Amino acid sequence: MTSLTRTLLRTLPLLLIAQTGETLAQDAAPAEPKFTSIQPTDFAIAGSLSNSWADFDNDGDLDLAVSLKSGDIRLYRNDKGKFVNVGPEVGLPSSGPEMRGVAWGDYDGDGWVDLLGGATMPDQLSLVFHNEGGKKFTNVAPELGLTIPGRSARQTSWLDYDNDGDLDLYASNRIGPNALYRNDNGKFVQVFAGTSVSDTRPTVGACWFDYDRDGDLDLFLANQSGATDSLWRNDGDSFVDVAPQLGLDNPSRTKDEGGVGCAVGDYDNDGFLDLFVPNYGVNTLYHNNGDGTFTNVAKEMGVAVENHAVGAVWGDYDNDGFLDLYVTSYVGERNKQQPRDSLFHNQGGKGFVNVLTPESQLNAGDHGVQWVDYDRDGALDLSVMRGYTDQGGHFLFHNDLPKAAARRSLSVLVLDAKGRFTRMGAEVRLYDKGGKIIATRQVSTGDGYNSENAAPVHFGLKDNKPVTVEVTFMGANGRKTQTVRNVDPKRFAGKSLVVSEGN
Repeated sequence: MTSLTRTLLRTLPLLLIAQTGETLAQDAAPAEPKFTSIQPTDFAIAGSLSNSWADFDNDGDLDLAVSLKSGDIRLYRNDKGKFVNVGPEVGLPSSGPEMRGVAWGDYDGDGWVDLLGGATMPDQLSLVFHNEGGKKFTNVAPELGLTIPGRSARQTSWLDYDNDGDLDLYASNRIGPNALYRNDNGKFVQVFAGTSVSDTRPTVGACWFDYDRDGDLDLFLANQSGATDSLWRNDGDSFVDVAPQLGLDNPSRTKDEGGVGCAVGDYDNDGFLDLFVPNYGVNTLYHNNGDGTFTNVAKEMGVAVENHAVGAVWGDYDNDGFLDLYVTSYVGERNKQQPRDSLFHNQGGKGFVNVLTPESQLNAGDHGVQWVDYDRDGALDLSVMRGYTDQGGHFLFHNDLPKAAARRSLSVLVLDAKGRFTRMGAEVRLYDKGGKIIATRQVSTGDGYNSENAAPVHFGLKDNKPVTVEVTFMGANGRKTQTVRNVDPKRFAGKSLVVSEGN
């Protein structure tokens, strides 16, 4: 046996071919994680599309909103880990026009998160449900100016694009121009109509993040039907599409290809927010180089899969300190589609390995997906939507991570100066005792397929040593950081560290 042969035999067990069949990861893949299906009979409802989490009743735990093709918007109240649909009793529709997306945000700043449902068909109107003290929801879209006619809704995002302290609204459109609405004292007025962010390309995914670190949120759009993607740089009084010059436009697509979603996360813990785009076609992962430029590293990282990807979301499911990536996709002919999902385990920022097989119980979604710690045990649970076939459902899987590993985590809730959930797009970073960055998270502006959570950010940790927490807020005078030192993660088991702007 030659020395080369001996070397290959020693090395081969450590080389795992990623799903592309081209990229190799140097570390052995972990076993498929252990999850338990929660209330499977209750949640096995066909036509489940989007899911979004928020504490609508301010009782300290996260509740679940689900949109279905039937027009039903289900609101599951979390009663100590048991989920009860209270949608009908609080005034949400149980049938009617399909609302493709759901987004939580406290648009009027009264301390109670409100819910938007975007109409899928252009002859229907979007709905905005005002939260009346956690007891009742009332559709106020006409009074607000947010019925948004002529729209086939996909991603909708509440965010403060102009840094004036209140939530504005961005509405993507699958069949026509997108629209940005500015919040003027509780009424919404469209701005940049007919130009820039009123992009006429068929948009499905929209993610806002401060890619150039100038203190305001910029907009990435994942566009369908062969259109190029866009990155609209926010210059305050105007927006400029810089995707072509940064290589984020993904040109030369066929009419069957396009971007379907987007997810923002710092996968390599260098402090800069990266961008994953699930595509009809080959998926892309744009590494943020830290100087305002990006490099597509999907192939070398093992995620350049050519599939019918729909939704994607980052989350550290095993609390090893690195963000993992769940991607929903499907295969098969129309009305007979089957899930073909991926859970890409992050191999220390050096590559990803899919730990799911077609037979995995977690291979259950073809549309929406979110990570959420619904029982506050420190481990991220999985919420996935299956919209196609009569075997559909909105499935919830409890993460059965061992208790010691689950407790190796920290939850951070970011609020504005008045204690309201309005700081979408804020960035949270952890540093160790020596000042070295550990990880970065962003308060979501939309991901997971047409949804927006109002939830804390979750950090998995390699150990439970004290950390420094730094929150970066966007503001009229640029980026402003707030620091909380010597945070002991063990003190926040079962609850969140709350950081309010200016406090």
